[in-house]
Amino acid sequence: MAQITAALVKELREKTGAGMMDCKKALAENDADIEASVDWLRTKGLAAAAKKSGRVAAEGLVGIAVDGTSAAIVEINAETDFVARNDTFQAFVKAAADIALTTGDDVEALKAAKFPGEARTVAEQLTHMIATIGENMSIRRVSRMEVKAGVVSSYIHTALAPGVGKIGVLVALESSGDTTVLDGFGKQLAMHVAAAKPQSVTRDDMDSEIVARERAIFAEQARASGKPPEIVEKMVDGRIRKFYEEACLLDQTFVIDGDSKVSAAVEAAGKEAKSPITVKGFTLFVLGEGIEKAEEDFAAEVAAVAGT
Repeated sequence: MAQITAALVKELREKTGAGMMDCKKALAENDADIEASVDWLRTKGLAAAAKKSGRVAAEGLVGIAVDGTSAAIVEINAETDFVARNDTFQAFVKAAADIALTTGDDVEALKAAKFPGEARTVAEQLTHMIATIGENMSIRRVSRMEVKAGVVSSYIHTALAPGVGKIGVLVALESSGDTTVLDGFGKQLAMHVAAAKPQSVTRDDMDSEIVARERAIFAEQARASGKPPEIVEKMVDGRIRKFYEEACLLDQTFVIDGDSKVSAAVEAAGKEAKSPITVKGFTLFVLGEGIEKAEEDFAAEVAAVAGT
């Protein structure tokens, strides 16, 4: 019997998109013949994933897992919302979020981790699901947050099932106060993040390149008004302050009461929890955000086929 090398397995995986264990089995069944193994995988329906890998996957689910003072969030995409409502897909997203509690922010580490209850990695299980369900899918991103003392609170907007939905938020609050109070406030703050979409926690956290770009735009607009340079500078400073109020979490107006600043709400919650609260960070995943979706024009397709 021919030797089944790692290089052969890799080559077969690249040709078919099938999982490593499936590729090993195919090569064993076909005396290490690559083309025969491709046909064997196609016969078993396990090579179908490769044909679907070029299709845009902008639907799917965001999943969250929380364990004490740590939490993880993942985004896993599919082609249609129909798949997002599939129980098997939802279970996969939940399991991936649980695994990310250990593997952290690295997508490749998550893919390489063992999938529970299967003799496959997470990536191989995903390939198996692609072949089974018949849509392209991908693990897009993952994030893990942890505090030494306090809570990492979560919120899922438009949840399809517990822990999975279209928008997911994690908020890390560091405090030695009452965890029940902290988590209740943390969930409110997570809801605020989902609605207001801040870019940073504080002004100091804001990416300096973003601030520089905003300042340049404001300066150009102000100069166009024909005002003297000293007035232009004041106008720019005023617009930058307004930008911070809109983009920095602690400067935003708290959506829960529509009146106080988030910084004031944090201070009030700290008093209720009997210990000051520090917002260590937040993570916001909006499903499909930034993915360019293909626009389908069926009339144009029909015209092209008809040659008109």
